[in-house]
Amino acid sequence: MFEEEFAAAAAAARAKAAFLKRNPAGYFLASMLAGAFIGFGVLLAFTIGGLLEGAAYTKVLMGVSFGVALSLVVMAGGELFTGNNFVMTAGAVSGTVGWGGAVRLWLVCWLGNLAGAVLLAAMFYGAGLTDGAVGAYMASGAAGKMALPPVHLFLRGVLCNVLVCLAVWCGFRCKSESGKLIMIWWCLFAFITCGFEHSVANMTLLTIALLNPAGAAVSAGGWLYNLMVVTAGNMAGGILFAAAPYAVIAGCRHKTDGF
Repeated sequence: MFEEEFAAAAAAARAKAAFLKRNPAGYFLASMLAGAFIGFGVLLAFTIGGLLEGAAYTKVLMGVSFGVALSLVVMAGGELFTGNNFVMTAGAVSGTVGWGGAVRLWLVCWLGNLAGAVLLAAMFYGAGLTDGAVGAYMASGAAGKMALPPVHLFLRGVLCNVLVCLAVWCGFRCKSESGKLIMIWWCLFAFITCGFEHSVANMTLLTIALLNPAGAAVSAGGWLYNLMVVTAGNMAGGILFAAAPYAVIAGCRHKTDGF
């Protein structure tokens, strides 16, 4: 069951690894774009949150709006670290890529996502859009994320990337572009509304908070702490709780033709 779709994911992993090897600058740029695309979703969601702060339905509307993030990554094109946790694991367990190649791609992708997110955050701040209630809401949200205990951050990261990777997996399963977009919307609506933690989304939010603290308890140490713990949780969710189960279900057999 799911053999064809899982094989497609494994083939995508091989193509991504080949892209990185052939054109590392291009791959890094594609990763920067994905970091910025996710950041656009963050900016939209938290702008809505700042404008509606105190309303009972604020988190619901933030969740409704965030689907633009992964929709842009999938439809416009970009390389997202969290989604690649699923794809590269599929390739590694199938043998289309080696584990070393998967880890190398994850590292480059994460750094590219960070560069794109930080650049977008700096532009948003420079545009004067962090003034008033929106900036205060972003800073308050970032401070809350920095203050969470590590077990909470880790598990929220796990849960988040299970949903993100399910959206990616549904992309291999769906036969139409509209179907892909619908599943992306549902999965991201769930993770934002439930309050899960996404490392790439946090790159934009936490950076804006450092640039415009608005009196909130934010720090560079808190920025690093959140990203490291959430990244670990995202990886565990994508690898162990999304890719691994479908690898077993698909009955994939490891081959050694990857690099």
